[in-house]
Formats: sequence, structure tokens, C-alpha cells
Amino acid sequence: MCAGKMHADEASTDAALVHRLIAAQFPRWAGLPVEPIDSAGTSNAMYRLGREMVVRLPRLAGAAHDVEKEHRWLPRLAPLLPCDIPVPLGKGTPALSYPWHWSVYRWLDGENPSVGSIAEPGLLAEDLAEFVTALHRIDPTDGPPSYRSEPLADRDTATRAAIAELRGIVDTDAATTSWEAALRAPEWSGPAVWLHADLQPGNLLMARGRLSAVIDFGCLGLGDPAVDLISAWYLLPADTRDAFRAALEVDDPAWARGRGWALSIALMELRYYRHTNPVMATIARHVIEEVLNDHGRAD
Repeated sequence: MCAGKMHADEASTDAALVHRLIAAQFPRWAGLPVEPIDSAGTSNAMYRLGREMVVRLPRLAGAAHDVEKEHRWLPRLAPLLPCDIPVPLGKGTPALSYPWHWSVYRWLDGENPSVGSIAEPGLLAEDLAEFVTALHRIDPTDGPPSYRSEPLADRDTATRAAIAELRGIVDTDAATTSWEAALRAPEWSGPAVWLHADLQPGNLLMARGRLSAVIDFGCLGLGDPAVDLISAWYLLPADTRDAFRAALEVDDPAWARGRGWALSIALMELRYYRHTNPVMATIARHVIEEVLNDHGRAD
């Protein structure tokens, strides 16, 4: 899926291009094999470089804007977090018909969690809470706004448009009711904190049943801590969410906003990717169902 296009304005990449870019800009790695990585990721095409590295080429101009941010901030955040995160090893420049900056990272071993078949979801809930707590406590001085730094109300028009377009695919009445409940939650009035802002299955790696790494920090920045609660619905079964919430000491308004964020993101992902990225579409459907069920139980 890595080389296939999901966006109309996506850059074309393949292993041959990566070979040429590496040879031209990082000749010490020119002899290493390059293999495309089968990934459901939507922002970057990924290619394994030898055994120890991975090349990430932004698919879109918007994702290319994240390269500088990641190279600046990830090395500063990494020592303060309880699991591995990507470590940049090199920053490439536009060349050979490829239009944007790109990155070489250290390879991180592990497997993406498979929603619905996680062996020990309680352990994942503990690990996620530990990661989120550590990230939110890091000094936010000079941090950029997250890609998801806006209040929920700013997403209202786009979220309702997604609901309307998905009529017949999801329960649009229940989705509207749940979305409107989230909008009634008080907005965050505290200081902005560091967010990953995209804690989805494809952005986590697990090894031996525990969270080993968090990857893809394209949405990284400052904002409402409730945004990182989306992992409760994207990753955790209903019977482990209370433990996750308790570990983070989340109050009712923040939990409602987190549920609203999960719903809004999943609706937009399902609308956009239902014909081009079956993995993302399946996860989005699951999240929507979990949010609606959760909201129904809360009522």
C-alpha cells in the first residue's frame, strides 16, 4: 500500500527513486537495499533502508511541512518518554523530481496492535496512560500548535458534512446525537500541553505484549490534552477504558471532548478513505461504533 496513491495531489515514489535519493545525498548508505513497507499510513510513503533504518517520503505538501518540526522536536522529547519514538538520522532535500524534504530514521521493531485481538488490553491501557502522562508533562515552551489544536466547535461544519455523506453507511442520527453531546462539553481552559494527537493503531508498535514505540508524530504540537484520549476508542475495548481514564485522572468534560475528537476524526477518515484505504476505513468504522455504543451506555 506504501507506493499506491490515496490522494489526488500525491507525489509519486518508488524504491528506485529512494535508491537515487540516498546515493545522491547520503552516499555512505548507497549500497544498502531498499524495500517498500506495506503500510496503511496516509501521510508518508515508507521504505526500509538496510536493516537499521527507514526512509519516510511525505506523500503531500502538508506532510512535508512536518519534517522540520519532527527533526527539531523529536530528539528533545525522546529522552523524556517511557517508550521509543522515531529518531531522525538524516534530512533529505528536494531532488530528482521529488519536491519536498524527507527523512531517514532509525528502524523501530514491533507490530501494530490489531484492534479486537489485543492479548492484554489492560497492559496496553497502562502503557498508553504512562506515555500520555509523560508527554503532557513535558515543558511546552516554544512548542508549535498541534495539527489538532482547535476547539471541537471549529470542527462542527466538517463533522456534520461527514455525517451527511455517510448516511446509509453509519447510524447518522446516533452520530449526530453523540457529536452534539460532545459540543456541549466545556472547552479546555488550561494551558496547552504537548500532544501526539494521532494515537491510532498504525502509530503504535508492540513487542512481547507491551507498548514498545509510538511513531508518526506529524500531528505533534500543543493543544487540549483531551485530544490524546482518542486512543481509548481507537485502541481499547470498553472494559479497559475506565482504567485508562482513572490512570489519567480525566474529568467528565475532558472525557466528553476526547470522545468527540475520536468520533470527528473517525467520521472524516471513513468519508475520505473508504474507497482508497481499506485498513483505515475498517478502523474508522470500528471507532464510530465504539463511540456510539459508549455514548449510549453513558446515557
